[in-house]
Amino acid sequence: MQHILASSPRAREALDLVSSLQQRFAELLEDIAADLGMHQSFSPVRWQRDEGRHGGGMRLETADGPMIGRGSINVSQVHYDDEPARRLGSATAISTIIHPFHPLAPSIHIHISWTEMKQQNGYWRIMADLNPAIPEASDAASFEQALRQAAPAHFHQARQQGDRYFFIPALGRHRGIVHFYLEQFNSGDFDADHELAARVGKAAVDTYGQILRQRLKHIQPPSKEQMRAQLDYHTLYFFQVLTLDRGTTSGLLVHDQNDLGIMGSLPARVDRALLQSWVPRMCSPQDELLQALINALPNESPCTVDAACKKRLADTVRRHYQQHPEAISMQATADVVPPTVINHMPEG
Repeated sequence: MQHILASSPRAREALDLVSSLQQRFAELLEDIAADLGMHQSFSPVRWQRDEGRHGGGMRLETADGPMIGRGSINVSQVHYDDEPARRLGSATAISTIIHPFHPLAPSIHIHISWTEMKQQNGYWRIMADLNPAIPEASDAASFEQALRQAAPAHFHQARQQGDRYFFIPALGRHRGIVHFYLEQFNSGDFDADHELAARVGKAAVDTYGQILRQRLKHIQPPSKEQMRAQLDYHTLYFFQVLTLDRGTTSGLLVHDQNDLGIMGSLPARVDRALLQSWVPRMCSPQDELLQALINALPNESPCTVDAACKKRLADTVRRHYQQHPEAISMQATADVVPPTVINHMPEG
């Protein structure tokens, strides 16, 4: 059964955009894998919001392959056309994270979404960040240059917002090496903003494909030191997503009907002991959150984050912010807090 699409023409245009990016990215990654003799494909998984009445989505996912250890390209559209009392009209998005198997190949995160509030203008959220376990200066330079060319008038602002959003105060470092982030973006010209989102999305997808192909072209088996660096970085990625990322938290608080899709950004394996060492660095009540997340992991280190574990982690995040709603204000922010997050913040 197909889910019902949003009635808004702009939401329909946004869905066409993110769906085309989803197909573009999946086909590109499959082509690279085939060219390198690392055959790996994506499988579709569909989900529905309220049995499709309020939309749904489809993610393309892959795991434990010769090229990609964990990958998810998630497209979704939720709406409340039949509930006039709701502030949110619709939200349409692509959110993708690719974690390659080899530690010399960087991870990538891309998120592009169009949100419409009822009786108000909508806004775009445009993100792209390169996340290597072992940084390579040439990869950072090419990724940054591609984004600069795609958004010359907005690159400086997006870089500043991204650097702020992806900073991890407890660890005194960033997640990733190149950060592009435009939050609640609306220039007043929907067509121009739509084109900007398309350019940034295509630039991020295509440039990452070039970087990935180059990194894996003459790759050698990873060393123990390289695998250790990747595990440490994936642990940091897990930490940032589940303790600081507003998009993840707000998605989990809105509903529990796409937990596996929302948690698709998590790497396959993390170091439980390393996470435990970071608990004393957290302020209250986020130290409680991190400890609860650790308790939801398998009791081994390193440990595998499988589907059952993702569900436990999602439930853990929800319980924490239901008990400590004020803690949402402690999460990462760029320059503004979008209305979809404000809706889940305490009064006052």
